[in-house]
Amino acid sequence: MTEVAAPRGRTGVDRAAVTRWLQAYGVYAGVGVLLVFNIAFTDHFLSAENFRTQAVQVAPILIVALGMALAIGSEGIDLSVGSVMALSTSLVALYLGYGPWLALLAAVIGGAVAGLVNGSLIAYIGIQPIVATLALMVGLRGLALVLVPQLEDVRDDGMRTLGSGDLLGVPYPALIALALVLATAFVVRRTTFGRQLLAIGDSRPAAKLAGLPVRRVLILVYICSGVLAALAGFLATARLQASDPTSLGNLMELSAITAVVVGGTPLSGGRVRIGGTVAGAVLIQLLTATLIKHDLPPSWTQMAQAVVIVLAVWAARERGKR
Repeated sequence: MTEVAAPRGRTGVDRAAVTRWLQAYGVYAGVGVLLVFNIAFTDHFLSAENFRTQAVQVAPILIVALGMALAIGSEGIDLSVGSVMALSTSLVALYLGYGPWLALLAAVIGGAVAGLVNGSLIAYIGIQPIVATLALMVGLRGLALVLVPQLEDVRDDGMRTLGSGDLLGVPYPALIALALVLATAFVVRRTTFGRQLLAIGDSRPAAKLAGLPVRRVLILVYICSGVLAALAGFLATARLQASDPTSLGNLMELSAITAVVVGGTPLSGGRVRIGGTVAGAVLIQLLTATLIKHDLPPSWTQMAQAVVIVLAVWAARERGKR
């Protein structure tokens, strides 16, 4: 009697389907689970004031994550974003006496210069992005502390309005973050620069052979990341009404990388998921808020983010095998 062999690969197909689903929708499912949990078990979660607070707090994470998404999409990374935020708050403290707009301009210029240095080290000298931006991460935090060695008040009515005010109930930081999301999505999907960025991330040697301006694009990518981090630092300073380069932006690179990777942008480059990055930033903020509201220490947030990163990278790795 001839035995009929059982079909092979069924388990593998099911696993592949689950992995695909996680890669495409896992971040949205995670946000949904946290929302349901908080609605059921967190007091006053559905209050308008709580949603306003969450929107204000997620804005800097999202803004920094947009720049990180561009860097990762080009097959790089930017570990200096937290230190750029610290430099931004120091420059705000130094130049606020000349008016908030000049302070904002100084912060943006500082972020752009930091990005220019990062991009030049990577594009012209050939230093690996993780090494170049690590050096800036250490150096810029030190520079910020040299400029402003300790906590300083930066009280200004215009900055207070920008950091804590709202338009029709929507906080200004959230509106600014939304505008930057739309602008970044347009740049990635509809401009030559965006297409060149993705081509470089997909294969830098092929991009060079095709005659793309690889160096110029990489420099612009890191300038964008630096400017976005500086804007996030300015908004955080405006909300806090204080300049604290010692702690502002601390571990922000972890939150930004988590948001981008969980959102489905692969570390191998060649792709940028803006919608996923937004959901990833919301996931990180909800996770942090949930743990705080249930009286768990901040260290739990860092451990939870580490687990989320591992799961996201595992899903991307499984997808890359197929």
